[in-house]
Amino acid sequence: MSRPGAEPLHPSATGGITTAPANAPATSPATSPATDPGQRAGELRQLLNRAAHAYYVLDSPLMEDPVYDQLYRELLELEQAHPQLISPDSPTQRVGGAPVEGFVSVGHRIGLLSLDNAFSLPELEAWYGRLLKVLDREPQSGEALPALPLVAELKIDGNALALSYEHGVLVRAATRGDGERGEEITANVRTIASVPLRLQLENPPAWVEVRGEALIPDGTFAAINQERAARGEALFANPRNACAGTLRQLDPRVVAARRLDFFAYTLHLSGDWQATGPDPARPSSQWESLQWLAAAGFRVNPNAERCPDLAAVEAFFGRWDMGRRQLPYATDGVVVKLDDLRLQADAGFTQKAPRWAIALKYPAEEAPSKLLRLSCQVGRTGVVTPVAEFEPVPLAGTTVSRATLHNADRLVELDLHSGDTVVVRKAGEIIPEVVRVLAELRPAGAQRLQLPHSCPECGSELVREAGEAATRCVNSSCPAILRGSLRHWVSKGALDVDGLGSKLIEQLVDRGLVRSIADLYRLDGALLASLERMGETSASKLVAALETSKQQPWHRQLYGLGIHHVGEVNAKALARAFGSAAELDAAASETPEQITAIHGIGGEIAESLQQWFATPANHQLLAQLAAVGFALARTEAERAAADQASGSDNTLLAGLTFVLTGTLPALSRSQAQGLIEAAGGKVSGSVSKKTSYVVAGSEAGSKLSKAESLGVPVLSEAELLNLLQQN
Repeated sequence: MSRPGAEPLHPSATGGITTAPANAPATSPATSPATDPGQRAGELRQLLNRAAHAYYVLDSPLMEDPVYDQLYRELLELEQAHPQLISPDSPTQRVGGAPVEGFVSVGHRIGLLSLDNAFSLPELEAWYGRLLKVLDREPQSGEALPALPLVAELKIDGNALALSYEHGVLVRAATRGDGERGEEITANVRTIASVPLRLQLENPPAWVEVRGEALIPDGTFAAINQERAARGEALFANPRNACAGTLRQLDPRVVAARRLDFFAYTLHLSGDWQATGPDPARPSSQWESLQWLAAAGFRVNPNAERCPDLAAVEAFFGRWDMGRRQLPYATDGVVVKLDDLRLQADAGFTQKAPRWAIALKYPAEEAPSKLLRLSCQVGRTGVVTPVAEFEPVPLAGTTVSRATLHNADRLVELDLHSGDTVVVRKAGEIIPEVVRVLAELRPAGAQRLQLPHSCPECGSELVREAGEAATRCVNSSCPAILRGSLRHWVSKGALDVDGLGSKLIEQLVDRGLVRSIADLYRLDGALLASLERMGETSASKLVAALETSKQQPWHRQLYGLGIHHVGEVNAKALARAFGSAAELDAAASETPEQITAIHGIGGEIAESLQQWFATPANHQLLAQLAAVGFALARTEAERAAADQASGSDNTLLAGLTFVLTGTLPALSRSQAQGLIEAAGGKVSGSVSKKTSYVVAGSEAGSKLSKAESLGVPVLSEAELLNLLQQN
């Protein structure tokens, strides 16, 4: 069977005999009647895309292989003769062009957040209780839980993608990244046959964002590994890792050869779009969103169910525990979503995940192995973590040989002895953990294992404070602490210094060339070039990257300092509220209530900041960083943006609490929240007598009703913006 041009994707790739439709062309392109090239190209694109959708999505071929080959060849020749006819939705554009040089970071129009996890039915029920609380639907004492319609979908173990369509045409595809920004991989995603290049809608929206999961089916994965083995290449560990690596290939032809698939599961439509003609109506629920996606040409996982209550979800979860093992792709749980989109908007988000959805995970695969030794690793905060090293064992698609044991309490709980046989599993299908010890297999005379009394890196006496689970090395000069701090500082979410990996950091610390983060910025090219695996070119690039990193935004610098409990999300919130390290220092020591007033920031974080700034060594570090060129404050551009967002008065809304509900005309929920917080206001998830204003958009739900019953003022988006612009 021939393959047209560079096209490796074929709607009759099985080679089976199918029946061609009555109107399928029976003549070769050479004998087709003369028509307008533009009109003919449009007809061919439409027919070939419909054929691909029928084969890859509906599993119902429209035409025989030779017919498809002829039509594809005719379109290819038309486009070669008339390059102006080439369009992004042409099947000839699924694969083609030279490999790209790299991937560009792009911002998501709508954040691509991860889901919180539940690992048992009680944890699922606890999530449902929290959901009822935020929706003001908690039952009275003695009453049954209110039943909210939910949607249960199998959780595909693949890689999340964000697809952007404009006027029905795929214009961009990106990875999840950090949820706010990802890498653009449009050329690679075009090769996935189940991703439509043009939506099958008569009147498509001005824009639509589709979220879904890219995957490699198990059978395809096995075939890929067989081919790699025959070529003497390293095998992929599991389908998910193979898919992730494939999506980041620089050559789309390699991606096409690995035959990825895609399931769509989430939809975001432009606010003004309404269906006309035969197009599906604008969805008002998650279930209707899945039907909309299928009608628009996407492959939607058929193993989803609209559940009237939580009991139906639990039954679905139990049914698929064994059934999922018969599927041709990997799954690791069930995603549970609140069905009503208006209630989803009312429930809102935490800083990391939607409140209206959760991933209920199946128990991880377990396997026994023999313990070889107990080692310890020292983290950047000085915490000493015991690590069990055992005989390698295959587990959930990978081979594992070590697992962290968290702390000394876990050692006691396991009652771990030398030579024990341990049962290992992957928590959340990712992180190996020791579940239990098979004491009946313990060798005679085995010694109980415990943490050492001195640091394995520097020999200092280890400390465990009363009430704490962690055992720490408190020597600030400990090489392990320094290495961890350096790795964190140069990491992607912090200063993002390319070219400074773990091996080089180890060299710099072990040779005494770097004794603090600031010392990195005193390195010169000649010294770096003399190190192992470094040349003049690599050294000069690293020096340039370090210099560039001084311009990273204030919130990245704050995150890079590695303050306990201050992750990327909290660093952004703190940096919006406090424009410099000096301001944050003053608040931590004198007015910690200013810190806890920030949405999502609690007393634990405020206390951690207080302790960090009270440590003389940390003040010394800030002084050293300032000496090498760090402002440790907002740049002029950041200050200008903050002033503009807050009407040049970042205390304009101080002391006021807002609740957002419904869909706003222009602002997303996160944008509105950012403007309010930048002006000193606080955004809450529920309405009470203490609420200052409710900002309501279209399809506002129960929060609007409660505001009206309590007499809380209600603002439109325009009124909110007017309030922000007051001086």
